[in-house]
Amino acid sequence: MARDSTTLPDPKPYKPSPPPSLQFLMAHPAHLVACGFGSGLSPRAPGTFGTLFGWLSFLLLRPYMSDFELLGFIVVCFVGGVLAVHKTGVDLGVVDHGSIVWDEIVPFWLVLLFCPDNWLWQTTAFCLFRFFDISKPQPARYFDEQVKNGFGVMTDDLVAAGYSLLVLAILRFILA
Repeated sequence: MARDSTTLPDPKPYKPSPPPSLQFLMAHPAHLVACGFGSGLSPRAPGTFGTLFGWLSFLLLRPYMSDFELLGFIVVCFVGGVLAVHKTGVDLGVVDHGSIVWDEIVPFWLVLLFCPDNWLWQTTAFCLFRFFDISKPQPARYFDEQVKNGFGVMTDDLVAAGYSLLVLAILRFILA
């Protein structure tokens, strides 16, 4: 299949590629955003480091925004992320390169927005989000395997966020 600007090849048949260079990161604003401002450059577990960066950045943003403002910010970052992730995937030649972590950061912000503001709940949210992001239950797997563009990359993690929120809601109900 010929590669065009909307569809990228499935990266699974290829060996994992190394993280991009700092020069690549700084070459375009989309690269900087998609790679989580450098948090995705970790040679090991970049998705986990990206999610940790998301947690830290959420804690820094939270005091300055209302719930409504934060939700609007998350929506804008998701839409912008679709474009940034797609551009970076095209430039790297891999739709969901391991260093692309904006898809972890923004959906995790959504989880934290609806999570109680304490370390135990947020740590539980982190573990649940990473579990669902890695295991990719349907329909997350569909977006991961079938939608080979920025929208698919961002949406599979949005589904993981939804599953995380569902489990958190059940836990809150049981423990209330």
